[in-house]
Amino acid sequence: MSNRHDGRVANQLRPIRFQCDFSSAAQGSVLAQAGKTTILCTASIENSVPPWFEDSLGGWITAEYNMLPGSTRPRKRRDRGTKTDGRTTEIQRLIGRSLRAIADLSKLGERTAIVDCDVLEADGGTRTLRITGGMIAMVDALRASGSDTGFCLRQSIAAVSVGIVDGQPLLDLDYREDCAATVDMNVVMTGSGQFVEIQGTGEEATFSDAELTEMLALARGGIKALIEAQHKALGHAWPWAS
Repeated sequence: MSNRHDGRVANQLRPIRFQCDFSSAAQGSVLAQAGKTTILCTASIENSVPPWFEDSLGGWITAEYNMLPGSTRPRKRRDRGTKTDGRTTEIQRLIGRSLRAIADLSKLGERTAIVDCDVLEADGGTRTLRITGGMIAMVDALRASGSDTGFCLRQSIAAVSVGIVDGQPLLDLDYREDCAATVDMNVVMTGSGQFVEIQGTGEEATFSDAELTEMLALARGGIKALIEAQHKALGHAWPWAS
């Protein structure tokens, strides 16, 4: 019996949907949805690298993200100018780090892959869905640019949130659960089951070894399901052996 407000059991993801080739203007694009959270992820390949990376004999992967004014209630003020806040910078770096973790940058060539993630509606789990959707968009962009993604990207990657709400470890928190969580954690993993990043915080609370183990087990199961959904969305374009 579930006691979650939306009827899910503890180890159940929200409904996940990926609509590939959502934008005809971008080399790679996907509309990614987890429950009500909706993000447009696009990817572009530029034939240059940042000036500070020019002597590295390889390429670079970076990310940018934005929350549109209508993505939250109350309305989020539109970002102006070139200055980004600390949260934006931290999330952009997380997305970039995660994608670089699965890439052989030397085989990208002297090019830059830019992943843009724009949040259309935010209901929890936005930073993890950006990584999960961003990988799909990047595969699409590399394919469109004539790259052999099987060599440039060594494996798949996905991310999911877990947390403890009312004493119970839960998978894939929505906004209501995230606000009530005493422990909040984001987990990034590869398709082979290796951890890329774990961000975990007790919100005026602590958590035990046993609770940490249970949350990581929930995350592992959720990421396996997310990677299966990525595979289904990309179909024949999936660049790795099943």
